[in-house]
Amino acid sequence: MRLRPRQKLFVARSLSALGTRDNTLGIAPTGAGKTIMLSAVTGEMTGDSAAKACVLAHRDELTVQNREKFGRVNPTITTSVLDATSKSWGGQVTFAMVPTLTRERNLAGMPKLDLLVIDEAHHAVADSYRRIIDSVRNANPEARIFGVTATPNRGDKKGLRAVFDNVADQVRLGELIASGHLVPPRTFVIDVGVQEKLKAVRKTASDFDMGDVAEIMDRAPITEEVIRHWQEKAADRPTVVFCSTVAHAAHVAEAFNAAGIPTGVIHGDLPGEERRNILAAFARGEIRVITNVSVLIEGWDHPPTSCVVLLRPSSYKSTMIQMVGRGLRTVDPAEHPGVIKTDCVVLDFGTSSLTHGTLEQDVDLEGKSWTGEAPLKTCPSCDAEIPLAVQECPICGEALVDPGDDAIGEEATGGDLSGFLMTEIDLLKRSSFAWVDLFGTEDAFLATGFTAWGGVFWLEGLWYGVGGARGVQPQLLAIGERSVCLAHADDWLNDHETDESAFKTRAWLNQPATEKQLQYLSPEARSDYGLTRYKASALMTFGFNKRVIRQLIMSAAPAAREAA
Repeated sequence: MRLRPRQKLFVARSLSALGTRDNTLGIAPTGAGKTIMLSAVTGEMTGDSAAKACVLAHRDELTVQNREKFGRVNPTITTSVLDATSKSWGGQVTFAMVPTLTRERNLAGMPKLDLLVIDEAHHAVADSYRRIIDSVRNANPEARIFGVTATPNRGDKKGLRAVFDNVADQVRLGELIASGHLVPPRTFVIDVGVQEKLKAVRKTASDFDMGDVAEIMDRAPITEEVIRHWQEKAADRPTVVFCSTVAHAAHVAEAFNAAGIPTGVIHGDLPGEERRNILAAFARGEIRVITNVSVLIEGWDHPPTSCVVLLRPSSYKSTMIQMVGRGLRTVDPAEHPGVIKTDCVVLDFGTSSLTHGTLEQDVDLEGKSWTGEAPLKTCPSCDAEIPLAVQECPICGEALVDPGDDAIGEEATGGDLSGFLMTEIDLLKRSSFAWVDLFGTEDAFLATGFTAWGGVFWLEGLWYGVGGARGVQPQLLAIGERSVCLAHADDWLNDHETDESAFKTRAWLNQPATEKQLQYLSPEARSDYGLTRYKASALMTFGFNKRVIRQLIMSAAPAAREAA
């Protein structure tokens, strides 16, 4: 498989940092392909050498996922596993569970390592991780430590500088939204008359006192307003609601159910099986809304979720980002047929958006909290100073998005998500593959490699991404915005091709079509005297697969139109 251009840059910057330092940290949010990049760095540091590496994770599923993706990126490098059931250092790269490796007898059996990779590296300052790091350093002072995380700023204010003294690279949410790898959030700050009270709530070591928050938020009139605004702005969207206490979550769920909206509640005291059953019912669409306290902040994803409701404030931006992030993933139509997702509605009834402004965060390895004012903008209708990120003025209701405004270009990477006007970073230009406008009408694009092809096609207001490969039946990859479909089709090509098969620098991109190719093309295509071998190949690929492409799109189109 291949890496996206942005992933390649992340890997190059990480390797450069590790070439001159004994540690570095990379920051990559949901959608960036963190495990792929982690694997590429590890492979570059160990491949074609006798170096040994260990990749740490704190959960079984992460260990399995990391090893599987590592094998796809580095098929020739041997691997082994150290966990509760297997304790092998036999591979050149070992994937280890932290709770297992941190035990004294297991640390004693650890060989000399040249590279220690820490997934979810915001945990690296915990005692269990520090024991492992110290053991690695004691055995080999020249060992490199490489960490990757989506949330470098910990809620407990413990800085990561004790382990990492530099940041190699940071992929920002804005980049991933602009490139189509995440959907944009549409934020509404809704004042139900309690914002001043919420601002006065005392803070504990980890967050606001949620008991005090519940005293303010867990009231029937407020919950009625929550349901009214949800019905106006997000009716029928799969929704996750973050509440202050278990009782608050239960009361909100009861109110939604009483309004005829099927709703479940999740909290930490539920038996595991019951929790899984509720999440499964949500995934099946049997319940539309799920309320929780903190259970679903980290480690849970249901991509069709397209509304996040904040009924509690967040004293730390990282917590707000994690909550909103539950709704930003794009949807795979093979896993979720008929689901169309182009954005995520965020209904903030607290003060998180007022406090933190945007979803981007600057890294602070010292663990200090930024206490300045959140970025603001002026409402053009009522001149109120309002949070930078909001879609609708909470004072006068003015809509703050100009649908015709293309605000962000290819170079934009920053933290301003206000208005969410970002258009796609033009993958037609940035892709490693050459994308052909098949008919000159900008409604059908296709790119080919040695063994695979990807295409995006417009029909009745929606784009459809389709991919095929040698020995693989063509399949629908994405439905919705062009940026999302392009991202999925480009990733399909990257998954099925190698670096040698990216054609952008190939001389034959500009060579004229061959006589053999012309035999398979329409008279109109043959009359194009500027036709290149590559465009001819793309047209032939489309012609050979036209029927199945049409079948895939037409079979999805009715459900897509209904969902839209």
